[in-house]
Amino acid sequence: MAEGDVGGRLVRPFTLTGGRTRPSRADFTLITMVTTVEPQPVEAARPQPEHTRILRLCAEPLAVAELAARLDLPMSVVVIMLCDLLEAGRITVRPPHHVTRTKPDLDLLQKVRDGLGRL
Repeated sequence: MAEGDVGGRLVRPFTLTGGRTRPSRADFTLITMVTTVEPQPVEAARPQPEHTRILRLCAEPLAVAELAARLDLPMSVVVIMLCDLLEAGRITVRPPHHVTRTKPDLDLLQKVRDGLGRL
């Protein structure tokens, strides 16, 4: 019988990616939001159990970092699996919005500081 690693997994992470160590795309950051496509594409191949778990978790939008934490897998492994799902048309991704830097609201910052000072 094979024994799991310290985390209790029976399958090593590199087997989940088919031995791949790099993602096929650069769409994913820690805060990229992932959502399952509904309905799932009919012509797509049947997903592996790990992919199915990702699809279940992403029924509601979920950040890549949160997904990796819930799966208890390294980010690199999760990103490679997400690339597979994106290429199969099973998920959509929404990159983080770029925020333009503006002059900080000093009045607001002072109120926050004063409020924290009372704690």
